[in-house]
Amino acid sequence: MGTSGEYDEKRSDEKHLDEKAPGAIEVSVDDVDTGAAVAASGDMELDPLEAVRLRKKIDRHILPLMCVLYWLSTVFYLSYLAFEFPQNLALQRFPVAKWMSINIFVWAIALSTHAACKNFAGLMVVRIILGICEGSITAGFLVVTSMFYTRKEQTVRVGYWFLMNGFAQIIAGFISFGTLHIHTDKFEPWQWLMIITGIITFIVSLSFWFFFPDSPTTAWFLTPHERTLAVMRIKVNARRIVYPSPAKLIKFTQVNQTGIENKHFKKEQMMEALTDPKTWLFALFAALTNIPNSLSNQKPLIVNSFGFTVLQTTLLTCVDGVVEILTISTGVNVAARTGERAYTAVVWKVPEVLGAILINALPWSNKIGLLFSLWVTGVGTTGFVITLSWLASVTAGHTKRVTTNAIMLSAYQQYKPRNRIPWIIIGVCYIVCMLLLLVIRAVLVAENKRRDAAPKVHDPHDNVYVERLSPDGVLEKIKVDKEFLDLTDRQNQDFRYVL
Repeated sequence: MGTSGEYDEKRSDEKHLDEKAPGAIEVSVDDVDTGAAVAASGDMELDPLEAVRLRKKIDRHILPLMCVLYWLSTVFYLSYLAFEFPQNLALQRFPVAKWMSINIFVWAIALSTHAACKNFAGLMVVRIILGICEGSITAGFLVVTSMFYTRKEQTVRVGYWFLMNGFAQIIAGFISFGTLHIHTDKFEPWQWLMIITGIITFIVSLSFWFFFPDSPTTAWFLTPHERTLAVMRIKVNARRIVYPSPAKLIKFTQVNQTGIENKHFKKEQMMEALTDPKTWLFALFAALTNIPNSLSNQKPLIVNSFGFTVLQTTLLTCVDGVVEILTISTGVNVAARTGERAYTAVVWKVPEVLGAILINALPWSNKIGLLFSLWVTGVGTTGFVITLSWLASVTAGHTKRVTTNAIMLSAYQQYKPRNRIPWIIIGVCYIVCMLLLLVIRAVLVAENKRRDAAPKVHDPHDNVYVERLSPDGVLEKIKVDKEFLDLTDRQNQDFRYVL
């Protein structure tokens, strides 16, 4: 079949009956997902070996770039909060990869110009610019991950690029250690650090512009046939059917129900996101998760107070990166294999509570015990990573998805506590976050049961068509599957929430 550009571009919202399909409705091309045209050229059968090969090819081409960039984005700013929602809207309106590459390019310039700042005002300006640009990174990666991977795969992939924060701590620790040994007349070590990271970021921006794909429907590294298969992978998931030969085809069932993307902002989806209780439950979780981030601000000070030198303290922060890498990689894989995101996140947050208790209980003279307690609290980051991918998996409708992403990420940036936050409050926040995860799971379980028990009724979305000009110039109507109508998780009653 043709591409989406071949669809009749008239913006008619008129609904009428189709002669060949009684009860059918016609929708505007703006209402359907960008993957609809690509999916129309495929069928419902997919070689499982081909699906695995395709997933590995996608991994090779997009995961390395996401991972390299994410270790460059480790600091959050007030401007991040202010521009999070505009950045999400821009990610919907413009090609994702190109918009992100522009932001990364500006980010690289802002990093490098740190070295030229001579006063507080200059530093404030460049850090505001950094925050504006950084607002596109996590949100953009969530959008791209949901385009290329199934809901089960998203949990692991989000974990892979998020754990690069751990590598960032290690790499930045060694770079900082190295720059502290640079002694020049006109440049301080911190200025060299900004120039080095700025150059790295500039190279990454070029890589994103030329190599990072906007969506599966236009990915340069996929053949036209593979683009169709990539969309079908998101459209369906395999049943567990064993055949005598692995070459046999496996029938797929439509369970993802999320589509690829839709470039048109839909006000009704934004309003649904704002009135959906689970949006605010996730946002509350993100806000409470971030309150204990005063911990990360205190770590260098506490470690230094143990009697270590500045250079030794810089290297010891690398341990936090190792903890984050190990715990996130294991946690997201457990969540993906068991399908229990909430329970896994809760279990991985238990060490946070233990660490907070130990920091409160151990005497200040027990420096080693306090140091290990600080490292133990780093295990809980996994809970946020799992929840971040969980939110993307339980939200459908492109406008609704970018809205909920913006709200959760903004909530994550809202609180920047100082050392005055008592450790007892930090421990309470850890416990409340665990309870919130269980509440969210209970809400989603109840809704899944309600949908399963509801009587089957006629759904007009099961019979939707768009007009398209065929190669010979004949106007024909093409049926659009429900998952490509850009329906929200509330509108699509076939949607089931993952737990």
